[in-house]
Amino acid sequence: MATTTPSRGRRRAPSRMTRAAGKAAALQKPRVILALLLLLALTSVMLLDGYLRAEVGGDERVRSNASSSKVPDKVLDGGPILSFRGGEAQSQSVPEKTIALTFDDGPNPTWTPQILKILEENDVPGTFFVVGSMVSRYPSIVKDLVNQGNEIGIHTFTHVDLSYQSDDRIAREMDQTQLALAGAAGITTTLFRAPYSSEADAIDNYSWPVYKKLGEEGYTSVFVDTDSDDWKRPGVSKIIKWATPSKNKGASVLFHDAGGERSQTVKALGTYIKKMKAKGYTFTTISGAIRQTESANQQANGQTGQTAQNGQQPGSEQSEQAGGQVPGGQQGQQGQQQGQNGQLGQSGQAGGVNSLQAAHRTATGTTLYEGKALVAAVAVAEWTVPGLATGLAVVGVAVMGRFGMMLILARRHYRQRNKRRFSWGPTVTQPVSVIVPAYNEKECIANTLESLAKSTHPIEIIVVDDGSTDDTSQIARDAARSFGMTNVRVIRQENAGKPAALNNGVRSASYDIVVMMDGDTVFEPDAVHQLVQPFADPEVGAVAGNAKVGNRNTIIGAWQHIEYVMGFNLDRRMYDLLRCMPTIPGAIGAFRRDAVLEVGGMSEDTLAEDTDITIAMHRGGWRVVYQEHARAWTEAPASLKQLWSQRYRWSYGTMQALWKHRKSLTDKGPSGRFGRVGMPLVVIFQIITPVFAPLIDVFTAYSMIFIDFKAALLAWLAVLGIQLVCAAYAFRLDREKYRYLLMMPLQQLAYRQMMYLVLIHSCITALTGGRLRWQKLKRTGEVGTPAGVS
Repeated sequence: MATTTPSRGRRRAPSRMTRAAGKAAALQKPRVILALLLLLALTSVMLLDGYLRAEVGGDERVRSNASSSKVPDKVLDGGPILSFRGGEAQSQSVPEKTIALTFDDGPNPTWTPQILKILEENDVPGTFFVVGSMVSRYPSIVKDLVNQGNEIGIHTFTHVDLSYQSDDRIAREMDQTQLALAGAAGITTTLFRAPYSSEADAIDNYSWPVYKKLGEEGYTSVFVDTDSDDWKRPGVSKIIKWATPSKNKGASVLFHDAGGERSQTVKALGTYIKKMKAKGYTFTTISGAIRQTESANQQANGQTGQTAQNGQQPGSEQSEQAGGQVPGGQQGQQGQQQGQNGQLGQSGQAGGVNSLQAAHRTATGTTLYEGKALVAAVAVAEWTVPGLATGLAVVGVAVMGRFGMMLILARRHYRQRNKRRFSWGPTVTQPVSVIVPAYNEKECIANTLESLAKSTHPIEIIVVDDGSTDDTSQIARDAARSFGMTNVRVIRQENAGKPAALNNGVRSASYDIVVMMDGDTVFEPDAVHQLVQPFADPEVGAVAGNAKVGNRNTIIGAWQHIEYVMGFNLDRRMYDLLRCMPTIPGAIGAFRRDAVLEVGGMSEDTLAEDTDITIAMHRGGWRVVYQEHARAWTEAPASLKQLWSQRYRWSYGTMQALWKHRKSLTDKGPSGRFGRVGMPLVVIFQIITPVFAPLIDVFTAYSMIFIDFKAALLAWLAVLGIQLVCAAYAFRLDREKYRYLLMMPLQQLAYRQMMYLVLIHSCITALTGGRLRWQKLKRTGEVGTPAGVS
């Protein structure tokens, strides 16, 4: 057994490793936090989008047939316009032969612009009672609506029956709609119409307190005189008939510009306007109707002349009463309206908008900026959530396609390699060199050497101690003596990392074929013999073995066991047939020594030296294959922290290796084959889809909570069932026990989320820069000889 020692006077390994680990930990924390913040942001965006679509916090209850015993008769018998001056309810009607066209449930990107066009062509204003969530989703339509001279009222934010809601919910429904209006068009409004309301005589004991409360806050509630019932889609003629007031009465007429298919409304509206004009009707907004009524009352009381002398337009008292303070505590100021001789219809200013829009207030200060922020956040949600849904659909199809391809190719690989007549060529019997890089492996190195002592193939063993600070070297020498092994060399070097340790071993190897394994891994007796048989084919430059999780009897171990059998070994069968194997596992792999030296050895450029060297072998023109019968047992990380550290190194290292070898995309021959087949498969299925996969669980949980629990659960179980079928087939091929698959549902819920965060962490590191050294995982040595593995 040969031993070399590091030169004296050099910096000692422990201090360098300690400083590197400390620096790496310091760099990781902000990136982990950023990954968590990204997940939180996506969840928040989903909740916002769900709230806008009434999936989150939606309430479809609608009250009917309730008593109205507590509602004053003068309100029930009064007109459709209800205000509270000085806390006292006052009703107003629309003047005779006057129509206030009102539209509910918008804006809608399809129907509202068509209705606006008809109103503009006929020089008729409308009053639109808008839903706040729709305003925040389609702000440009609201801005066009206001600029055209139409009036806006509130129809709540999520179109809920307010009689069922708490005071806090009512306040939110109103305030959020005001903010949406501020962000979309720079205004707020004093008009309100409750969802599911109709005529004033439908006010009941439950809704009356709501109208009183809102009235005291400065809102004017608007009801209906004539309902077109266009939402029933009864036909154009019936819509026109039902919308026509009787006996020349004035009316607040209800149409809808959203909430369903409104083509009949669009067709009926133009004809209706022309018909009513022919009958001598005029059209106005709700505020216009209020002013006309006030003007008529003032004239009847002999007050018109005095109002004109004061330079105020009739009706301004009502406007000031209703709008001196913007509802919901938002401060606003109505501009002075100018009039002459008390005549209506002349231009004036009301809070910076047309006089027919006296209910509007100009949004300023905090209200304006909060409104713009709301509209911006909704715009992000409107793009993000559908984009994610589309992405998940694509990912779902890709994953299902991959599962299908894996099953077909894995079966083909198994049948091909297990035929009685299958052979790589003449049996490989020449000795090989087994390289064991080790750093602080005192718990495991004896077990590793004991398993190699039972090898059925002639080997030499080179243990490269990479500056261990424990007794790894001495334990290795003692174990070799106790097992009677004369074929063991222990080489000590100053700590330089795993790639340097492997390169040292390759340079020191005596034979043409080198087997590489980890210091915490144990081989089955025939593992080396099986592993080197593919080298009978002169085109083969490297061979991947079958790595097994030895400590699988814990939850974390069982999760990784499933991943190894299904995600790694089933994949390798597919990649083998496609001739684009991306990674030879560090736990068990074999190489032609000359080929390794030819491609420059194990590189320190990436954290995934195994992936790096594998791709380099492809680019060097060598074939890389998978040997399922060469089995090794490795100790997987036993804690979530250790697992995170390992998978972070793997995923980030894989990204580094792919970037390093990106030129293979344009190469010819085996290198180009890997670049155009293997590299896209790795990017899609080891980076992109794993990032999206956990979001499937998030969407599923979201759907279960807010949309349809049963349908979402069945969909999730269907996907899980497909994965279980694939996993069961992989277990069958590897002759593994099926009982571990009982852990798969929990793995999908917990393990995938962690892998998502690891990948996000890796992507952030790749984008922001950063580098980690070879990280040592804490080992227990619980994986003994293969015979003891259950």
